[in-house]
Amino acid sequence: MQQLLVPIYDFLGCETPNSWVEQAKQSEQLNALLIDHCNCELKAAQTAIFMIRKYAIDKTSANLLKDWAKPYEDFVYQQDRNVAAFLARDIKKNDITNELVVSNNLVISTDLMNKMVRLVKEEFHHFEQVLQIMTSRGIDYSNIRAGRYAKQLMTHVRTHEPATIIDKLIIGAFIEARSCERFAKIAPHLDDELAKFYISLLRSEARHYQDYLTLAQNVAGTDISERIDYFREKERELILSVDGEFRFHSGVPAV
Repeated sequence: MQQLLVPIYDFLGCETPNSWVEQAKQSEQLNALLIDHCNCELKAAQTAIFMIRKYAIDKTSANLLKDWAKPYEDFVYQQDRNVAAFLARDIKKNDITNELVVSNNLVISTDLMNKMVRLVKEEFHHFEQVLQIMTSRGIDYSNIRAGRYAKQLMTHVRTHEPATIIDKLIIGAFIEARSCERFAKIAPHLDDELAKFYISLLRSEARHYQDYLTLAQNVAGTDISERIDYFREKERELILSVDGEFRFHSGVPAV
């Protein structure tokens, strides 16, 4: 675990404040933490699907991605959701890479598609795992409002290509790296089941951050360290500033 975290800490501009950890480990916050984590897994998958559809595949293939995501989105957005039926459904194969046709919008379209499809597969699986843990503990799923974190980072994305995709990929790297860091921060304070689960997520989250960063570098074709530094500072500000909502990626808890 420590070996995985070394590059994560080098990449991030700060560690999670102890005040967030203190709040996260309180038993009364566990429900909110798990619900937001569950939603974050789905949002990560949706973001990756958007990247694939926009930059990597043709329009016909985009419909395959929509069909792949539909059961998850139907579950989240419907009012009379049935958790047991969702978890017990027949799951279609989760790797549709061979069925997608690359559009060659980018030099790295094929690499982007392969990496993002793998990420979507894993995030969908994590969504189901968190949902299963919640169900076993009697915690009802809720499509709660997302915190400020990702939304605020996205306000800094440039509006011309390829700068737009480069910025979005860099943001993706920071979100995944912060997730990895927080899994490690809170795992020691949770019960055995949750601790083991969060530690098990470290490897995939660490790879996701590296995949996003590699794709950003390859799209740019030049040094992007200045842009990474820019988002490192913006992300650091969000993590270290007071935040009125407690979320998985929230900042310093308000007193």
